[in-house]
Amino acid sequence: MASENQNKRPFPHNNNNPTTRASPTCPSSTKKCIGDEKMVGTANNGRFRQAFSVVNGGQDLGPNSAPASNAGSECGGIEFTREDVEALLNEKPKRKDRFNLKERCDNMVEYIKRLKLCIKWFQELEGSYLLEQEKLQNTLDSAEQKCNEIEVLMKNKEEELNSIIMELRRNYTSLQEKFTKEESDKLAAMDCLAREKEARLNIERSQASLSEELARAQRDLLSANQKISSLNDMYKRLQEYNTSLQQYNGKLHTDLSTVEDELKRIEKDKATMVENLSMLRGQLTMSRASQDEAIKQKDALVNEAACLRAELHQVRDDRDRLQSQAQALTTDMVKYKESSEKYSAELDILTTRTSELEATCSSQSNQLKILQTQLATAEEKLQLSDSSALETRTEYEGQKKLINELQTRLADAEFKLVEGEMLRKKLHNTILELKGNIRVFCRVRPLLPDDGISTEGKVITYPTSTEVLGRGIDVGQNGQKHSFTFDQVFMPDATQDDVFVEISQLVQSALDGYKVCIFAYGQTGSGKTYTMMGRPGHPEQKGLIPRSLEQIFQTRQALKAQGWRYEMQVSMLEIYNETIRDLLSTNRSSSTDNGVAGKQYAIKHDGNGNTHVSDLTILDVRSAKEVSFLLDQAEQSRSVGKTQMNEQSSRSHFVFTLRIFGINESTEQQVQGVLNLIDLAGSERLSKSGSTGDRLKETQAINKSLSSLSDVIFALAKKEDHIPFRNSKLTYLLQPCLGGDSKTLMFVNISPDPSSVGESLCSLRFAARVNACEIGIPRRQTNNNVRPSDSRLSYG
Repeated sequence: MASENQNKRPFPHNNNNPTTRASPTCPSSTKKCIGDEKMVGTANNGRFRQAFSVVNGGQDLGPNSAPASNAGSECGGIEFTREDVEALLNEKPKRKDRFNLKERCDNMVEYIKRLKLCIKWFQELEGSYLLEQEKLQNTLDSAEQKCNEIEVLMKNKEEELNSIIMELRRNYTSLQEKFTKEESDKLAAMDCLAREKEARLNIERSQASLSEELARAQRDLLSANQKISSLNDMYKRLQEYNTSLQQYNGKLHTDLSTVEDELKRIEKDKATMVENLSMLRGQLTMSRASQDEAIKQKDALVNEAACLRAELHQVRDDRDRLQSQAQALTTDMVKYKESSEKYSAELDILTTRTSELEATCSSQSNQLKILQTQLATAEEKLQLSDSSALETRTEYEGQKKLINELQTRLADAEFKLVEGEMLRKKLHNTILELKGNIRVFCRVRPLLPDDGISTEGKVITYPTSTEVLGRGIDVGQNGQKHSFTFDQVFMPDATQDDVFVEISQLVQSALDGYKVCIFAYGQTGSGKTYTMMGRPGHPEQKGLIPRSLEQIFQTRQALKAQGWRYEMQVSMLEIYNETIRDLLSTNRSSSTDNGVAGKQYAIKHDGNGNTHVSDLTILDVRSAKEVSFLLDQAEQSRSVGKTQMNEQSSRSHFVFTLRIFGINESTEQQVQGVLNLIDLAGSERLSKSGSTGDRLKETQAINKSLSSLSDVIFALAKKEDHIPFRNSKLTYLLQPCLGGDSKTLMFVNISPDPSSVGESLCSLRFAARVNACEIGIPRRQTNNNVRPSDSRLSYG
């Protein structure tokens, strides 16, 4: 079990800088020394040394304001400054004789006592800070309550005034809109009236012009009728003249025929009428001339008749056109008369409406003046309310400043608590390293849809007391509660990043030259593989192994500026049915899958505490991407199977090892670190897993190796002379991590399923025994010749 000095609540981090305060005085008889550093007490010259600041804005506390918890305690009247604590942490033991173990042991015991004294003083200081924080919180709550009451009162007044103002503004706006609407209607009516008047004048002018045009058209029609009658008379005369010409022509034709008859008779009587030939020829010539003249006159008359016909046709067309124009003008005149009558009626209506609108406008103007008077009165009331609201707001600002001051003091107090908690953690880790304890983190996975529901409520709960907050876990079984305390407890809502933050410094130790081992333990389906490897395809859910590699390679790149150069090697193996398998081997024998023994690997330990696996594939790596590719390759080669408890249950122990060799080119300092990250197979009960055949053999081998691990832990806890590391391949491989000088961390993964409460209790009890084991003080390898001749990777 973890020691009671671990039972401290981690406080949230605060970035404010601490101030200083004077330490209370204490009697000179109670002063104690830590090494060469003096405790804070009454100095010879009567002055106080500056310790940690108080929470009340840097004011000094007198002797009577010291924490009440110091009275009667072992460290009463003693205070520590930051310089005292740092000197205590950085103090190196004075060793006159390296082989005088008793003196070294006494010095170490005395040093641990002083550390415990410092821790107890911090606990008492923390209690006083908690009381001060509670007082400040009560003051803050009362101030906030008063401020809230003032705010509510002010909000009520503001709402009341705002409602009155809004109502007046709405009335004013509605009246303004009505007035604007009436004004617009009045203007529109006046515009419409002006347009009607103008239209009426235009109509009258157009009517007069149309009357004149009608008169002109009538005169033109009368003249055209007279011209048509004269043309008709002329046409009649021409027709008579043509008739007479036709009669004359017929007469001429008749005469011509008679003349021709006579000519024939004359020709017959030529002989008889030779004497009258000359006379007849002359008459014939004359008749022909007259005939030609008659024909010419006939042609002239025909042309004149054609011209007269064309003129007559044109006159008829002009008459028809003038008649149509006269008819159209008559129709337009009728329409204009009708529209003028209509416009006159509308003009009368608009005149009546205009008078009505003028009367309405005058009444609304009077009403508007009344409303303006009311608005002025309301504005005066609003000014009065604004002044009262300003006074209330001033009072509110004062209360707000007071609250801000109280919050600042509370933040300072919280920062001091956080600083004290950080120092407590540092001291606690120092004590653990000095003791050589294995650190244990507990992680509870979330409930899954397939998990059952307990009728008795939650199986797993978390205590909220200050001493074990964040480090305690309670498990209920058959009405009985079992409590456990570890170095850290992660609740189901903890993310992968939250978990990695707690182990990041441990991973950093591998680069500093330490041997680091982190392994996950728990029953099948409790989330071990998820914690170590994460979920493939989801970068935000990467496990501890990928995140550790990313941090190591990023730090390696940052340390190049300080002259450090690192070489890194990777190997991965699994222990399946007490047989070691190389997960990076490119020519893995298929006989292993068929149950026939393949290549045999031997585990060897050397005198320096390093472990070697013979013929194991070891690869040089230069980036996190290369290691990620190798992890994917190993994941595909790892043995998994399906059981009733887990769809993809790991059937082997997976061991990832990263060996780090670094050298500083400027100082020629060399370091060699080893990072072992192990995902153990889950313990399971045959009654629940339902394993048969090969799964049954795997379950038996897993439970046997985990039982051997439990035997080793029991032996270490009892500090027996013989530790049974050789009982299984797993314990023999982990011997340097469990019994050497390695920094070791165990993750115990717990399932919240009520049906797994028995297995969860077994895991927690085992983790508590592991937490109580002391394996030795971690040792940093910084020798100049730390690099072994064998290039195979070591595990310790």
